[in-house]
Amino acid sequence: MIPTCRPHVRCIAAMMCTLLASSAAFADTIALKANLQPSSEVPPRVSKGHGMLDATFDTDTKVITWTATYAELSGPVTMAHFHGPAPVGQNAKPQVPADKHALASPMKGRATLTEQQVTDLMAGQWYFNIHTQENPTGELRGQVMPSN
Repeated sequence: MIPTCRPHVRCIAAMMCTLLASSAAFADTIALKANLQPSSEVPPRVSKGHGMLDATFDTDTKVITWTATYAELSGPVTMAHFHGPAPVGQNAKPQVPADKHALASPMKGRATLTEQQVTDLMAGQWYFNIHTQENPTGELRGQVMPSN
């Protein structure tokens, strides 16, 4: 039996809290990672460089937020992007660029994705790529995958 309540302030407040909690329960944050390596580039690169991408994707707002760290590259970073759709071993066009004024490690950014971008990202069809002057097509690359 479902209890009934009289329309008074406490009952209305309780119903509002229940509604807010219910809608918030549908949102989810997905943790993502990519191990950035020169050997993952297509074709593979020879470099001492290495790095890591840590990201979160909010399924409600469709916002991806990321931090990329790297070290021992052949030179300064000239650009960085999420690319897709492409599986490991294939190249694709850039989807989301990193801010050209924020390329130092740790590189941080955020973007709102389209429905198609969300579909490709969640299917493991995106990679993160860091470019340098010596490696203009990319020095470090890693496939973006759920981290849990």
